[in-house]
Amino acid sequence: MDIGFTGKRAIVCGASKGMGRAAAVELASLGASVTLIARRADVLEQVRAGLDKSRGQKHYALAADFFDAPALKEKITAHVAAQGPFHILVNIAGGPPAGPAHQATVTDFERVFTQHLLASHILMQAVVEGMKAEKYGRIINVISTSVKQPIKGLGVSNTIRGAVASWAKTLAGELGPFGITVNNILPGPIDTDRMKEIVEGKAKKTGRSIEEIIALEKAEVPAGRFGKPEEIAQAIAFLASPAAAYINGIYLPVDGGRTASL
Repeated sequence: MDIGFTGKRAIVCGASKGMGRAAAVELASLGASVTLIARRADVLEQVRAGLDKSRGQKHYALAADFFDAPALKEKITAHVAAQGPFHILVNIAGGPPAGPAHQATVTDFERVFTQHLLASHILMQAVVEGMKAEKYGRIINVISTSVKQPIKGLGVSNTIRGAVASWAKTLAGELGPFGITVNNILPGPIDTDRMKEIVEGKAKKTGRSIEEIIALEKAEVPAGRFGKPEEIAQAIAFLASPAAAYINGIYLPVDGGRTASL
């Protein structure tokens, strides 16, 4: 099976920690040159310095704030012009704050819409012409199982993740003729800082201990545990590979079987 990335260039968002960092490490280990994007330049540089360079890759760190769409567009356009074309784009952004949808403000929705959908769109537009020229493109969006089954207490997230999913499905049809695939990965409960925030929030709201909340969360997963960021990274690597050329427009839950819907 061909899952090597020698000679390929990838952009990985949210790469300072968690699933983004794991994805960057995985793609680099398979031969890709990786550009890391997140807000903290110092942390990004630490990650960049530790990436595999055994196949002559060059890796880059690009500090950017996804809440600032004009600045992101300026930075990514300049980077792609200097270091492109790129073959792989992995969109990952931090999870929106918890809370019911009916209590969210318009500003709450606007900020997350910019952070998730508009930022992903800006990044896609920056790389898509290069992907067309290379006749190879993989756009992978790490979103949430909430696009299949809304998650209680995550009203803004459920709403915006659904918008990103529809955007991606539309792109899959538009870009497929150019050798570009667009797919969505739907993580279940993964052992990341985001999961810790959710657990702590539920503990505070219910008065239960963190240990009780963790046990309840794990009990909903047939696998009986939280996933590892590396397990998301391996799914990303497969979808980004030549082996996945005929997989386009899918929603891939990586959730230990938690999602009850088909």
